[in-house]
Amino acid sequence: MRSMMISAAMLLALSASGANAADHPILQVQVGPGIPGQVSGRLLIFAEPLAAAKADAKGGVIESVEADPFSGEGQVAAREVGTVAAGAVLDIDLDGRAAPKLFSRLPPGEYAVQAVLDQDHSYNYNGRGGGDLVSPVTTITLPLAAGTKLVLDKVEPDYDPFKLPPQAPKAAVDRLAAAKPHIAPVNFVSPALSAFFGRPITMKGWVLTPPGYETDKARYPTAYYTHGFGGSNPYLVGQATRMYDLMAKGEAPKMIWVYLDESGATGTHEFADSVNNGPWGKALTEELIPDLEKHWRMDAKANGRFLNGHSSGGWATLWLQTRYPKVFGGTWSTSPDPSDFHDFTGVDLYAPNANVYYKPDGSPRPIARDHDKVLATLKDMVALEEVLGEYGGQFGSFDWVFSPRGPAGRPVPMFDRATGAVDPAVVAYWSQHYDIAARLKANWPALKPDLDGKVHLIVGTADTFYLDGAARKLEAVMKGLGAKTDFRYLKDKTHGDLYAVGEDRQALMKTIAWEMYAVARPGSKPPVPIPTAPAAP
Repeated sequence: MRSMMISAAMLLALSASGANAADHPILQVQVGPGIPGQVSGRLLIFAEPLAAAKADAKGGVIESVEADPFSGEGQVAAREVGTVAAGAVLDIDLDGRAAPKLFSRLPPGEYAVQAVLDQDHSYNYNGRGGGDLVSPVTTITLPLAAGTKLVLDKVEPDYDPFKLPPQAPKAAVDRLAAAKPHIAPVNFVSPALSAFFGRPITMKGWVLTPPGYETDKARYPTAYYTHGFGGSNPYLVGQATRMYDLMAKGEAPKMIWVYLDESGATGTHEFADSVNNGPWGKALTEELIPDLEKHWRMDAKANGRFLNGHSSGGWATLWLQTRYPKVFGGTWSTSPDPSDFHDFTGVDLYAPNANVYYKPDGSPRPIARDHDKVLATLKDMVALEEVLGEYGGQFGSFDWVFSPRGPAGRPVPMFDRATGAVDPAVVAYWSQHYDIAARLKANWPALKPDLDGKVHLIVGTADTFYLDGAARKLEAVMKGLGAKTDFRYLKDKTHGDLYAVGEDRQALMKTIAWEMYAVARPGSKPPVPIPTAPAAP
């Protein structure tokens, strides 16, 4: 899960709410005369009350406007744009596809607005990126005056993870410079995935070697890490840089780390074998890992291969460990997406007449919180996701991983985006194939010899997306099976601060690395105690 999950469930309700098309606010957006070549994509208009935008900028320049589902201030409208050239003027109906409200229903006043042309339709996954066109942030007044125009005059540059911005602290520059010679790209063309898609498919990532690797002849335990929803291959360079720094300081043991990119056009593929996304688990365990072990001095045995990931990466690593228990020696999965579908971010998918948007008493289901404060409802998050684009949203991503393929070649939605009603037939498919708790119950005698004691799950009791609920259900199932379990609930920790203890933002990562190392090298311990966060029952 992530802070910017977003989908068009509200759209039917909004469009049916009775606004007269003749009264719709129409904004003009021009492709700047200096934009080279032809462009196309999804045109997005973001708006935020000017006072709120100024507050967010803390007195500085308002550099961008986004649709923030947590603040309640963000607003977005969208339309598809065919191929056009520089100078083209596009009309966008701000009431046509909009969330969370129609623009005509917004309070009158001044708003900060910005236009983005999402050329590769990836905004729903990780926001604006290289090649997208953007306009300057402009102040407009609602109700909108006829002829109001924004100009798309800038092309977003590609992001280079090895080039920090000029304002970056010298310490960060030095850390990256030290790590860079130890970070090698992974570009592996998978036969299994290529056969599935009928074209070459490349698995991407990075191999991080420890200090001294280039001069010694030792073999090393290897940890496989994958990111959460919204992450990408460039993002992983930062993760690798931090780990190298910890190893160089002796705060983490010397290991090889493989940072795996699990992002794609439809969201995260979770390294699951899927009828929609392809055989990613097979490709990793039967193709990529054997290839890596031919080229790097890895332990190349189960008690020297480990898994770590957070959020969607937490689910992916939990899945890999339970699906391929002979391959890996343990997973340290933090704040994983739901592992027991009796609690899918608070929804019991197996309940009669289950509804993703509403509780049985009719009240809206929350999807995000800041401790006791509800930040957003699930219905609002899904509505925003639908407006931002057809691919890449969090809940759409779940469908692409977990659902059966429909007659049109797309996954069958688990729930109706307009009403929130859950489809029991789709849930039955999800349960049979991807409910980790259900799979363990059904297969525990066969799994136990290779899996028992290898699952380590860590989550905060105040997890932003309520993911502690599913973790407790999975723990109960495993304890009922008599499994050796290691479930840790960190008191008052949220989705975003789980790894921090005091000022040490990497405290939990250090603990995880040393616990992995102790499996591969029994008897090893960290040179100094690592601070730990308070645990809850």
